[in-house]
Amino acid sequence: MRPVFADPKTDFVFKRIFGSEVHKPLLVELLNDLLELSGDHRIVDLEYLSPEQRVPVVELKMSVVDVKCFDERGRHYVVEMQVLNVEGFEKRVVYNTSKAYVTQLRAGQDYPGLDDVVGVTICDFLLWPAPPDPGGAAVPMLSRWRMQEQHGGALSLSQVQYVFLELPKYRSGDDPQGTIDRWAYFFREAENLAVVPPALSQAPYSEALEVARMAGFSAVDLDLYDRAKIAEQDARGALSLAKRQSHEEGREEELRESIRTFCQAFEIELGADREAILAGMGTVELKALQVRLFRERRWDS
Repeated sequence: MRPVFADPKTDFVFKRIFGSEVHKPLLVELLNDLLELSGDHRIVDLEYLSPEQRVPVVELKMSVVDVKCFDERGRHYVVEMQVLNVEGFEKRVVYNTSKAYVTQLRAGQDYPGLDDVVGVTICDFLLWPAPPDPGGAAVPMLSRWRMQEQHGGALSLSQVQYVFLELPKYRSGDDPQGTIDRWAYFFREAENLAVVPPALSQAPYSEALEVARMAGFSAVDLDLYDRAKIAEQDARGALSLAKRQSHEEGREEELRESIRTFCQAFEIELGADREAILAGMGTVELKALQVRLFRERRWDS
């Protein structure tokens, strides 16, 4: 049986809720909350950037929504939902956000006319785990980053900023406290809910849940959702396999080094032919050779 609500972390559902014109008030509310904006600083409207205005992103296993928001200053926001922690993730976030700032010049704007850019990233993994040193500074679930002068602590150069919401750091269970907790609870638990819980019964959370309600999905929507979930599982599997293979390759190289050490200690000639044999051996064969060398102190069995 299908769940009542679709997983909002999935590419298709994330864009269905936050990347469509009809539901853009939900993205306005999400951004105002994650950016902790109030009063005249709150975003009042936004427009989704056209495909040619968006920063090209090669990765397919994430959702990216590029928007131009209207407040009293005017800003550009790059909003993304990242499910998997891939190699170089932080650098890619910096690259994409910086590129969104730089590519404004292609439209013919001069430097004074460049809008600020804020990268807003929702992570379904720990980006900054708790520091091993008890006295170290812990990064909270919602973190905001900008330039700081290192001697006096003055804040400036705010043209490019970053906001991260690390979902695994949510600790409030079924009783979220405050707007940030409620958004984190929504992203983490929506697909596990059978009914709208009291904590999410008010707008905008209840409205976001209604968009994710699977009873409202067409046959095409259901197919796209299933494909997105399969793509996510395939990506997780590929990442797990890569880590396992990397571990096995590291282990095999350790065994080869051990065998070379044995050969040197036991004065066993290790020429190009035997090096080629070592290179073609797997873990089981290398272990067997290692044991034989140790016991018999000769290469040939």
